[in-house]
Amino acid sequence: MTTEENSSALPLPHDDPVVSAGLDIAMKWGAALGGPEKLKIAFEALEPQLKREHQIRLRQLDMQREATARAEENARAAADRMVRLEREKRQHALWMTGLYLGSVISVAMLVAGIYAARDSWWLSLVLCGPSLVAMGKLYVLRRNDPDDMRAVSTAARSATNAAQQAQPPPVP
Repeated sequence: MTTEENSSALPLPHDDPVVSAGLDIAMKWGAALGGPEKLKIAFEALEPQLKREHQIRLRQLDMQREATARAEENARAAADRMVRLEREKRQHALWMTGLYLGSVISVAMLVAGIYAARDSWWLSLVLCGPSLVAMGKLYVLRRNDPDDMRAVSTAARSATNAAQQAQPPPVP
């Protein structure tokens, strides 16, 4: 049976340069150690050292993977902190804007109510009454209670009723 008929046959040393180089090295080691038996003993003695080195490399790779995972987790946590910080800054700006706006509206309603008190007391009551408190509470505290709206509507209703009753009759 020839090598062409048997496809599972190993290539001859002169066909593959890598195999021939490996065989040359093995023959030199065998000759240097004094025969194949001593080469076998040397390889068996070398095998535990190679296993230890392999285990060390595996542990180093595991530690590198863990360090990479920790670094990625730290980067992700830092990005989350930055996003949270930006969100808190925007929230703070929104709250401060509401505080300023509520203060301005409340002062404007108070000034308008005092100015309107000379001519129509009922308009002053609407501007400086529960509606002033409700607007301040809405913009500054960001709370809107149903009781506040009921008080505002009751005050507005009573002020308009009083204004209708207090109006002098039209002069012909």
